[in-house]
Amino acid sequence: MDNSPNLMAVDWTAIPPPHDDGAARHLAGQTLPSLALPATDRSNINLAELPGRTVVFVFPKTGKPGTPLPVGWDSIPGARGCTPQSCAFRDHFAELIGAGAAHVFGLSAQDTDYQREAAGRLHLPFALLSDTELKFTSALKLPIFVAEGRTLLKRITMVADRGRITKVFYPVFPPDQNARTVLNWLKDNPV
Repeated sequence: MDNSPNLMAVDWTAIPPPHDDGAARHLAGQTLPSLALPATDRSNINLAELPGRTVVFVFPKTGKPGTPLPVGWDSIPGARGCTPQSCAFRDHFAELIGAGAAHVFGLSAQDTDYQREAAGRLHLPFALLSDTELKFTSALKLPIFVAEGRTLLKRITMVADRGRITKVFYPVFPPDQNARTVLNWLKDNPV
């Protein structure tokens, strides 16, 4: 019998929401670090050099069907929901582009091969970026947590205009509503 969780069916009332711990207050106005990040489309993306408006949703880790989540995952505030969040950005992708986003990316500390499986399985129309060495994370001092001895990124979404962060969504909860929240902000704040 498969004891792995359904990655899409989440009762958000049973998941502890994250609180604003202040770990993202410094980000608005920051310039994105000039680092090439490996992407699931086999390219390397330097977010600092992208023209136009870029949306980057940062998440801890996507699960894999048939693979149990880390022990205690659902009790870590804000950890659960990477697959629903990614799928929401997939489902609203055309609208996000229509509302002024020139680029949309997901970003985690998972390696590119792991992310590539998720991007293919979930039919994502955008690339996932890998920060396995946490260089991007360290340069921006992104909020992190540790689970099963591994450093993971807390869920946060940033909007950058020509490499400078103009809007930060943190904490993000529930994750499956994040894309809609970003879309509404883009519509209210055209470039």
